Amino acid sequence: MLSIWRAMKLWKRVFIGLAIGIVVGLGLHYGLGAERGGDIATTWFKPFGDAFVRLIKMLVVPLIATTLISGIVAMGDPKRLRSLGARTIGLYMATTFFAVSLGLIVGTIIQPGSGFDTSLLGDGGSAMDTVTGKLEKAAAADKGLAEYLLSIIPTNPVAAFTQGDVIGIIFFSIMFGIGIIALGDKAKPVADFFDAASEVMMKVTMFIMDLAPYGVLALIAWVLGTKGLGILANMGKLALALYLACILQIIFVYGGIIVKTILRLPLRRFFFGIADALGIAYSTASSNATLPVSISCAEHNLGVEKSVAGSVLPLGATINMDGTAIYLGIIAVFAAQMLGIDLSIGEYAMIALTATMTSIGAAGIPSAGLLLAAGVLQVIGVTDAQATLIIAFIFPFDRLLDMMRTATNVTGDIAVACTVAKWEGQLDEETFKSVTVH
Repeated sequence: MLSIWRAMKLWKRVFIGLAIGIVVGLGLHYGLGAERGGDIATTWFKPFGDAFVRLIKMLVVPLIATTLISGIVAMGDPKRLRSLGARTIGLYMATTFFAVSLGLIVGTIIQPGSGFDTSLLGDGGSAMDTVTGKLEKAAAADKGLAEYLLSIIPTNPVAAFTQGDVIGIIFFSIMFGIGIIALGDKAKPVADFFDAASEVMMKVTMFIMDLAPYGVLALIAWVLGTKGLGILANMGKLALALYLACILQIIFVYGGIIVKTILRLPLRRFFFGIADALGIAYSTASSNATLPVSISCAEHNLGVEKSVAGSVLPLGATINMDGTAIYLGIIAVFAAQMLGIDLSIGEYAMIALTATMTSIGAAGIPSAGLLLAAGVLQVIGVTDAQATLIIAFIFPFDRLLDMMRTATNVTGDIAVACTVAKWEGQLDEETFKSVTVH
């Protein structure tokens, strides 16, 4: 029985844990009554959920630093830079910034965090006081966008790492990666170290993700045992906001702006040509796992020359995380609405900037984007403890959200690959327009 369980895909085990947690939680809440059922859920399930939350929290800083530095260094590969050029990276950054802005707009309209019971986040009063205090200080200082931008630069990188200043860590990691690129061969040992370190952190992340079914079971049993079915309404609105924003990004940004306007090629043929990649992306929730299929679709179905597909798409799997950027923006709005924080224009801009930078370092593995959300939540004054609990609350449902995020990421990767190929005269438009799909 154990061998069957271990052989099962992680996402299936997570869904089983989620289903069992729902049954247990609702059984406690409605079978034993809200008070008694809630006490049992808090005593027997919450500690295990808290342990899983602490493991997630442990990953955030080293995962961001190692994957971001490694990703920046990968951009410095001379062969890739010759193939791509600055405009390719600029196009990736532009689509990512547009994506997070779209997420902020959709999240603001749908209001997924409104009416949320903040007592689920533990000591809500003291946490709210902390958030309010930070916002009052910011208002008293009359911070403009310039001050917010300056605040991302850490005066002491060591302190940024020890204090968990995720925004400062992101900035320092980007600068450190650029320094490695600038030194070239002299910095190769350092580059190799961070490449290996990022692989190690991904492996550690997967170790902890193996515990996800049990953590999910404990968390959802505690949440539903304490609060009942009413709490699921907010998750439905969060999922609606994400799916709507991702669909808009795919249809209007990739389809309307890139394929129809820039490439001037048939939109239906583009989506028909990437169908296999979208299927793998949605089912695996992993950009890395989808990469071979993405390259095949770009080459054989859309006419992208092999050298372009082989350089643009792997880089896109590293830095072009539009679905993740949308998600990070929506989570920030979700948290702000949940906690009653009124976001200023400067804070919206900082969320967009931070989510764009953070998504660059998002590993191409399931749920990686959710683990990086703490850095974005810091921008609006959410405490570290609150951010971790918000992430823990979302995590049991993250698989369904991650599937859509990954499909968006992969669509953007292939759309940009087609654009770069056309700019460099390496797109076979007859193949793109062909009906046959391999």
